[in-house]
Amino acid sequence: MMPLPQFTTLGSGPTVLMLHGIGGGHLAFAPQVETLAQAGYRAVAWDMPGYGRSAPIEPYTFKALAQSCIDLIDALRCESVVLLGHSMGGMVAQEVIARRPDKVKKLILCGTSAAFGKRTDGRSAEAWAQQFIGQRTAPLDAGKTMADMAATLVPQMVGPGALPEGARLAEHCMAGVPAATYRRALECLVTFDRQAALADIRVPTLLLGGEFDRVAVPAVMKQMAAAIPRARYAELAGIGHLMNLEAPDAFDALLLAFLREPAPKPLPDTH
Repeated sequence: MMPLPQFTTLGSGPTVLMLHGIGGGHLAFAPQVETLAQAGYRAVAWDMPGYGRSAPIEPYTFKALAQSCIDLIDALRCESVVLLGHSMGGMVAQEVIARRPDKVKKLILCGTSAAFGKRTDGRSAEAWAQQFIGQRTAPLDAGKTMADMAATLVPQMVGPGALPEGARLAEHCMAGVPAATYRRALECLVTFDRQAALADIRVPTLLLGGEFDRVAVPAVMKQMAAAIPRARYAELAGIGHLMNLEAPDAFDALLLAFLREPAPKPLPDTH
């Protein structure tokens, strides 16, 4: 069995498990951990394998990341969780619910997509993926640090309405990501495609987008919401990709309202 990923937790009540993005870590959900705990939930934010104090895994695949998440849910001793995933964490969340739908009672997907970027220039998927990885690792190959990368990338990812403190925390998180993990996560990221599984998501689902998100653009999030039977989409005005840090109060208000909604009757099984 893989080593259990490390996590931070606060509060007691129904469990909300938060999965960060490629430049994150458990600290990327610091505002939400506090808010959720105060509101009567057990807030859990993991360090994805290879991040923070969590041991790396091999192979570094979505299947393995999902299994690591499922192992954590089991270790938390709860039958099911509310799963919240941001960016690459949203992809891990989709992989978890595709493999073990019994483990997830509500789903929140933030700034993510159901498949890694679609090509419009006729190039093969492999060539496009290799260019994507090459562009993002070039600064590291040139001797830059993850802190250098964070100082460049985070300002490009936030919207004009971003809270400066939130952007600083995002930079701090990304600066702490091991370069080797960042490379492995990029190689994993380009393999993701769960587009066909969206219609099988049977739990209440909230999709949160940022008006100025150029990573997971609002149009993509809206398409995802339309494909999931019990989903709805909400957008944060003036905000970019790092929505939970850029506008924590607005983000938390949407999150808590969704969590407090009574569970609807189960959908009939179509299989």
